[in-house]
Amino acid sequence: MSIEDGVLAELERVTGTDQVRRDPDIALFDEDLLDSLGSVQLMVGLSERFAVEITPASVERSAWATPRLIIADIRRRTGA
Repeated sequence: MSIEDGVLAELERVTGTDQVRRDPDIALFDEDLLDSLGSVQLMVGLSERFAVEITPASVERSAWATPRLIIADIRRRTGA
C-alpha cells in the first residue's frame, strides 16, 4: 500500500467519509471533518501504520489542513 493510500484510508476511517479521497484539497478543519480528537486519532493511526512518531506537539494544524498536506508530511517523516 502506498503512503497516499494509507493516509487516505486512515482519514476515511477517522472522518467517516470518502470525501477526503475524492478531494485531496478539502479543508478538513473548515469543513468540520477533523477536530482535535480526530487529529489525535489520526496521529495514532498513522504512527502505527507507518512506524513513525507523530505527536500533537510535532504537528502544526496548518500543516495538516488538507489530505494532500498530510500525505506530504507523512512522506517527509518516512523519507519516502
